[in-house]
Order: sequence, then C-alpha cells, then structure tokens
Amino acid sequence: MAANKFAVIGLGRFGTSIARALSKNGAEVLAIDMNQERVDVVSADVAYAIALDAIDKKALASQNLQDFDGVVVAIGNDFEHLLLSVVALQELGIKRIIARASGRRQRIILEKLGITEIFQPEEEVGTLVAERLINPSLISYLQLPDEYRIAEIKTPKNIIGKTVEEVRFRDKYHISLVTLKHVEEILKDTEMYSEHHIKGVPSSQTIIQEQDFLVVFGKEPDIERFIEVNS
Repeated sequence: MAANKFAVIGLGRFGTSIARALSKNGAEVLAIDMNQERVDVVSADVAYAIALDAIDKKALASQNLQDFDGVVVAIGNDFEHLLLSVVALQELGIKRIIARASGRRQRIILEKLGITEIFQPEEEVGTLVAERLINPSLISYLQLPDEYRIAEIKTPKNIIGKTVEEVRFRDKYHISLVTLKHVEEILKDTEMYSEHHIKGVPSSQTIIQEQDFLVVFGKEPDIERFIEVNS
C-alpha cells in the first residue's frame, strides 16, 4: 500500500508538529515555509522540505501538489497570507485543503471559501485543558455530533478488578467500552519508561486493572456520570 502524501505549509510550532507526526505515522511529507531556518529545522524529520512563498502560485505548481492526498495550511501569524495561500491552492485544483483558524471569525471566512476541514488548535487545546481541570480522569477525547464522543479515561477506582460483564457499561451507563490501554513501567538502563499496549477488543470476562485506561464511546453526560459514580 502506497504511503499517504501530505504537504504542510507554515512551519511554526503547530505546522512543524503536524509535519513530524504525519511523517512518524508513515506519511510522505513535504514541508513548506518562507523561512529557510524553519525549513532546515524540520528537514531531517520529513521526506522533503523547501523554502518558498505559498502565495506564489507558480512556485506551488512546481511542487505537483495535485498528486498529494491533502495540503495542510498551518500559517498562524498572518491570516491574510493564509487566505491567499488557500486561494492559490484552490486555483491549482487542490481538492483537499485543511486550514488553521484562530477564532470564530477566521473559521467563518474559511468556510465562505469552501474549506470544510478547519483546525482551531488554541480553542481545541483550551477546551481539553478546561475539561481535564474539571475532570482529572479525562485524558483525551474526540468530539462527535449529537453530544457523542470517544474518550480515553483513567480507570475509576470502583471498577478496578471487575470484569467487563460485571461493570455493565451498556446496561447501566449507556456507554460502550471500545478497548483498554494498559500502561507498564519498564526499567531500562537505570531509567524508567512507560510502555503502552492496546488490549484489543475486550471480552465480557476481561478484567479491568488499575494500570488500564478505558477508551469508551457514548454521550458526554453518560460518560461523565460513569466517571462520577465510580470515582
């Protein structure tokens, strides 16, 4: 199977993080920024890295971006430049454009341009931090429509040592257990490391351990009630 190909335009912290994460997950990544120093910093971590102005349609066209699975526009400090980059990509016929927005107004403008995949990193991180402050058991989550979410949570103390059947996730709490992530502390060369292992699809007799993290699916209020009742 051929590797996914993505271009990332804008190599600030957000763009660099995306480029490195995509590359780490097996994607072929082209990293683009006007600043040669930023390009040099990320060049060892991606397949290709080039310094060019992303509003220069001729320069963009030379990179054959139409052959990529998607282009991420992660420019964060100049929204006008981001917009002009998006327009240049659209004029080149790029079908999948993923763009960064800082705030609701920028999101609306991007939506008017027909962009449907929009990231708001500051808002998304802020929301997660706030939720974790309120509910320390919540590790991360993926928000879905109609109040549904997939959440990773610390195992509440009241269900440690119980089987999945005994907890009655669906019958009692109206949520589904997707999988368990088990964390082990391993000593290597006098230093402790955490190793994470996914247990796969749990059976009714799977025993939930203290070192497990639960990945659950359900409505937000039901997940919160499950945590509250069992903590």
